Amino acid sequence: MLRKPVEAALFDMDGLLIDTEVIYIEAMQQAARSLGREMPLDFCHSMVGVPGHECNLMIEAYYGDGFSITEFREHFSVHRHRLMDGGIPVKPGVVEFLDFLAGRGLPLAVATSAGRATAEHHLGHAGLLDRFTALATRDDVERAKPHPDVYLEAARRLGVAPERCLAFEDSNIGLEAAHAAGAMAFMVPDLLQPLPETRARSLEIFPDLHAALSLLRQHL
Repeated sequence: MLRKPVEAALFDMDGLLIDTEVIYIEAMQQAARSLGREMPLDFCHSMVGVPGHECNLMIEAYYGDGFSITEFREHFSVHRHRLMDGGIPVKPGVVEFLDFLAGRGLPLAVATSAGRATAEHHLGHAGLLDRFTALATRDDVERAKPHPDVYLEAARRLGVAPERCLAFEDSNIGLEAAHAAGAMAFMVPDLLQPLPETRARSLEIFPDLHAALSLLRQHL
């Protein structure tokens, strides 16, 4: 299943390491209501894995003329911070999974569509930041996912060829990026189920990180 040798592991952040996608969606829906609008769940799901700037363009196009994305982002920020006041939840199995890979001597990196300040804040507050040797963000690359740039940058920062990296994603867009980078790509779906093309690109699709760990114990 795995190409050998495996020399590193790369991770998406939102929806894979930390349970933030549901928080973002709730904050977006509440921000829309603050402006007298409704934001359907299907539309929210269409933005999973999409960088913030592109989400802004999608929202502006969805609501049309007269909609202020600036006001929306202000309300979104207020609601997001309120929802995160109790802490940023770590996805089940993350700590054990990272411990296992680190115990095998693999350097770990994050490859995220979030900006650097957001990534450092979220991972720091979740108690995960120090577990990663490198952090590649939307701020570090020219093109966002589904382009491979952020995965290529994460591998470069580790000094490892991307084809010798495991890559873990929760979204279809992210999996496309990891696969395009040449990494050994795996999906652990969060809010969205894999598309047929995602299944074709994935070495394996796991229901959760516990299942991923069980399989990797047999191969690493």
